Amino acid sequence: MFGLELRDLAVLAVAVDDDGRVVSRAEAPIDSSGRAEDAAFEALGKLVDPPRSTTVLGVAAQSPESPVCQAMIRALATRYAGPFVQTGADGAGGAAAAAEAWVGAARGARHVAFLSAAEHATAGILRDGEPMFGAHRRAPAVSWLALNPVEREDYRKIGCFEAEVASAGIVRRLVWRVKTGDHSSVHDAVGGHLSAITSDHVLAAAREGDGVAISVMRDTAKYLGMAAANLVLVADPEILVLGGIMASAADLLVDSVRSEIARRLPPAMLEPLKIATAALGDDAAAIGAARLAAAAHP
Repeated sequence: MFGLELRDLAVLAVAVDDDGRVVSRAEAPIDSSGRAEDAAFEALGKLVDPPRSTTVLGVAAQSPESPVCQAMIRALATRYAGPFVQTGADGAGGAAAAAEAWVGAARGARHVAFLSAAEHATAGILRDGEPMFGAHRRAPAVSWLALNPVEREDYRKIGCFEAEVASAGIVRRLVWRVKTGDHSSVHDAVGGHLSAITSDHVLAAAREGDGVAISVMRDTAKYLGMAAANLVLVADPEILVLGGIMASAADLLVDSVRSEIARRLPPAMLEPLKIATAALGDDAAAIGAARLAAAAHP
């Protein structure tokens, strides 16, 4: 089985065996100057086991309503020779949840909530083993969780939660602190070029004890914990899986996120809840897409 995750700048393709092992993995950049839809076929063509007419393909997308993703999905639907399944309009989170329940941190669980923050904020809910996408296949669209009563232009464009916890939001908050006069080693690390700052700079500075970076990550953990608590309240899962930056930077975030969750959940929901960091890393959505496609075409 094959799985694709359509990202903003690249396509990730995986070939997965029946036990959930990634047999081969490939990426292809999305070239905005050419035919972006060809990136999906380029990534598939790089796999060790090339596509065959009998091989099912599942697709998840980070930004499924973008013109680039729509073009790739249309191309796959018409040009891919085998069975093809798009996992949902906000399929990256749902696919990742399915993967973690199959061979990851939630292995064997039937009721799972998955929350991730990286380039985008995504989530997935499994109910009795099946992804919950909602009436219009847009759930759970956690990017738009309203966690701050203040109205801002970026909230109206991409959603409050994503604006605060995705990579660009973390950078924005540190840059704002620097511009208001706070000194951060991140400013020195990029030679004063604020546009060069990335979330990796902020994480590295926080690990080295930079006060501004630590404060930014503390605020990030608060938003993440609030969103996680809301997701648990809606889904009532056996296990909450924390992915993205919460897994890759667990040393900076997980304890604070757990504390925030505990502050906001009633004891009856908190006590039986398992919380784990994601185990499948960047491959989760593509693995889950393959799994869901195979389930749809047994």
